[in-house]
Parts: sequence; C-alpha cells; structure tokens
Amino acid sequence: MSKKLSVLLKDIKVVAVHGANDPDIVSIEFDSRKVSANCMFVATKGMAVDGHQFIEMAINAGAVAIICHDLPKNRMDSVVYVQVEDSTLALGLLSSCFYNYPSRKLKLVGVTGTNGKTTIATLLYRITKLLGYKAGLFSTVVNYIDDEKVDATHTTPDSVTLNKMMAEMVNIGCDYCFMEVSSHSLVQKRVAGLQFKGGIFTNLTHDHLDYHLTFDEYLRAKKLFFDNLLKQAFSLTNFDDKNGLVMLQNSESEKYTYSIREMADFKARVIENQFEGMHLEIDGNEIWTPFIGRFNVSNLLAVYGASILLGHNKDEVLVALSKLKPVDGRFETINSSKGVVGVVDYAHTPDALKNVIDTINEIRHPGQQLITVVGAGGNRDNSKRPVMAKEAVKGSSRVIFTSDNPRNEDPDEIIRQMMDGIEFKDRIKAISITNRKEAIKTACMLAQTGDIILIAGKGHETYQEVKGVRHHFDDREVLREIFDEQSKIN
Repeated sequence: MSKKLSVLLKDIKVVAVHGANDPDIVSIEFDSRKVSANCMFVATKGMAVDGHQFIEMAINAGAVAIICHDLPKNRMDSVVYVQVEDSTLALGLLSSCFYNYPSRKLKLVGVTGTNGKTTIATLLYRITKLLGYKAGLFSTVVNYIDDEKVDATHTTPDSVTLNKMMAEMVNIGCDYCFMEVSSHSLVQKRVAGLQFKGGIFTNLTHDHLDYHLTFDEYLRAKKLFFDNLLKQAFSLTNFDDKNGLVMLQNSESEKYTYSIREMADFKARVIENQFEGMHLEIDGNEIWTPFIGRFNVSNLLAVYGASILLGHNKDEVLVALSKLKPVDGRFETINSSKGVVGVVDYAHTPDALKNVIDTINEIRHPGQQLITVVGAGGNRDNSKRPVMAKEAVKGSSRVIFTSDNPRNEDPDEIIRQMMDGIEFKDRIKAISITNRKEAIKTACMLAQTGDIILIAGKGHETYQEVKGVRHHFDDREVLREIFDEQSKIN
C-alpha cells in the first residue's frame, strides 16, 4: 500500500511545506525506531519525549516526509517537511486517510468512563458475534480482529495501530468494532479522524488524577468524546451517574439513557442476586445471567441498549444476553473444596472497590466473613490510596493490605499511605503483608467454611511490575494453587 503525500495532506491544516517533491508514502510512523524506506515520520510532542528530537534519526532510517509542528533549522533537499498546527491531531487524520478511512466502513462504538469499559466493550463484541456478525474489539485485556486474538498494550492503541487494525477488520468482512476509549487517548487525540456510530458513558469516579491533575480536567477529557460525535451517531449515557447528562451537553448526537434506578430509555431491575448469578428484568423481560452485582446490571443494560440502537432484534438480543459470561478478572469466582468463595476483581479505584464489596455484602449471609486483599498501583494517583483503604475496611470483616504493581515506588510506602485512610478504631481489622502471594495465602488461612475472599486490584493481569520489571503473577493462579494445597492437607 502506498499513497502520494499530496493525497494524505488533503485533510490536514498545513502551515507551510518545504520541498517540491510529492513522494509515495508506504508507511506512517511516530516512533523513529520503526521508520523504514519511503516512510512518513510524524513528530509529536509527548509528556516525556518530543519526537522533534528524532527527525534526523528518522531521515537516516529512510523517512522521505516529515510532519512537524516546529520546523528543524537544518533541512535536507531530498526530504519534504510539512509544518502543521497540531502534529498529534495530524497523526490521527493521516493514519485514517492512509488506511482508507476504515472507521467509516464499520459500525464503530466507543465506550468511555472510569469503570465498566472493558466489560461493556467485550460483551458488545461477544453478543454481536452471537448474533452472527463479524466484529472487532479494542480493550484493556485483549484486542480481536474477528476471531484473531491480538495482545493489548494500551487501553486505546495509538492512531496508526487503530487504523491499521480496523483496516484489517474491514478486509475480512467485519461489520462492527467496539472500543474502550480512555481519557488519556482523548487528550492525546489517538481517536482523531475516527467516525463513531455510537458512544457509551459508564460513570465517572476518582481516577487518573496523576495525569489530569483535577477531577474537572478528567471530566472534560471524557466529555470530548461526546462533543465530537456526529449528528447521525447515538450517545447512550448512564442516568444513574450524576455526570451522565453532563457528558451529553453540547453533543449533537442522538441522546439515550439507561438506568437501574430511574425512568430511562433502557431500564432494568434485580429480581434475585446470588453468587451463582442474577435474575433480572430488562425492559419488562426476565432473564437469568451468571453475572453478579448491581454494577454488572448497569453494564449489561448498556450492552442491551447499544445493541438495540445498532438495530438488532430485541428478542434475539435478550436471548444472546442470557448466554454471555463474565469477562476474565471481573468478579471472577473460584471456590475451594472447604466451601470458601474466592472473588478476583480488577477493582483499582475507590468506587469500583466499593461496588464489589457492596455486591458481596448484599449476597453474603450473617456469620460469613469477607476478607479483602487489596493494594494500590505505584506511579499513579496517590490521593486515591487512603480512600480505597477506607472503603475496604468499612465493608470488610478483615483486610490485608499488600503490594499491587508498585512499579518504581516503595511498596511499603504505598501501603503506609493507604493506612492513613483508616481511623484508629478500625485498624484492628487490618494487617499489612507486602508480599502479595503471602497476603493471599494468609487470607486463605484465615477463611473458614462459607467465608468470602476478595482479591482486588489486578483482575486479569498476569504480571506484577516491580522496579520497572514485570514478573509473572496471576491472582487467580495463586488462589487456585493455595486452594489445591489446602484440599490435599484436609
């Protein structure tokens, strides 16, 4: 595949062009290490690195066109330099054009919010497949080009990767694509140039303030997504979240709501809630689902509403909805031979942790202990650490604070900051064990028949990042291993 530079520039606000050539471009890169012959290099300014520093390196590797915000002082006659107002925005538009606007050929639905993005996007992908269509998925856990599994490195990939993968989806006949849209990706304009058929808002709670600095900035980042939806697109918002309607202000899209508490376009209620699953009523129809918890009712309702707005038959959607199974690491239950229920969940924000704990407390009977194992990630927003600890202690019988992904921070210091959120009278309920495996093992030793162990924070992750190095670690694997050892002793 190749395109003339002049063709690629038709959607771009160009400030100046230096060089008379109109080369054939065979690839687009923003990482100078990936540049090869006849490539276009887009110099973008990141938080840590400025791509303009690597223009010469890109040219030496074979770049024939440079897209930049700041023109270099020394320029080569054989290279075309294109100065633009915003090189990050240009990267998205150029990528979309280079791959023949794949998002316009798919029914692309984006899901944004603090919690629930992975579950909703993944379930939309699965239900669409159950309904007989080919589909793609971009998620925190894994990406799919129909049935082909592709490892995920970011919640929302970069512009080049997004368009390249969507072009592959189009080429094999996919009709739909579902995407988690992170606040980082919106600020960094990774989804620039994409045409969405619809957008879903889940909720907005305390998260990513290490990046956005204030909650208002975090809200504005999420709102950007809905502000940019086209008139013919739909927006589906969670009416139960106080920011649900705020997201749709100024959006030209067709607006819809879903709720488990209020009157809305799509409505659901819980008839029965157990560890085995839930009996629900959705828009007047009853179904049984293996999902657990009111937060998952909200997730399922968003999936149902979006499926209807995409034009699928209501009865077929309800049947498919009842066949869906929970996403890996999201309220995933593992039972021991002595009757202890283990729950592994990705909850890594105060609100998500509260939702999971509240769900367990709604189901557990008097006399059943809830033992929670939880930590907090390093090099991330540290203001949520004491809040998470407070929520954990408030809703649990016992809490074991441990290491999550400390990254480049001292795990003991992270735990200390968490403990700051606990009142002195409640500290008798909490202990700290930095080694995560030992913490899980201790929880299993403390648990009696009928008790529940919640291991929160990492969910589907199969690693623990310590001092910048990722070591294999899977909460589910560790829990099963300990349960198996206990069964042999007993």
